[in-house]
Amino acid sequence: MKKTELFYLKNCPYCKQAIRWMNELKADPKYADIQIKMIEESEEAAYADAHDYYYVPTFFIDDVKVHEGAATKEQIEEVLNKSL
Repeated sequence: MKKTELFYLKNCPYCKQAIRWMNELKADPKYADIQIKMIEESEEAAYADAHDYYYVPTFFIDDVKVHEGAATKEQIEEVLNKSL
């Protein structure tokens, strides 16, 4: 599995939706083993600041940004597929 990280803010409605879809998709055995490190950017500001992004939610796979900003369920699924 690839190193997958999600940068989010706990009060962001787009992040909440992305996390709901991510958890829903991870119920599928195909995605169940994917480990996603979740970084709440206001709580881990120094780590978040070391990454090049502006909008949340943002996904990085192996330190490469693969999605930034509001997402559709299909885009979340695409991120999970890239994480396999």
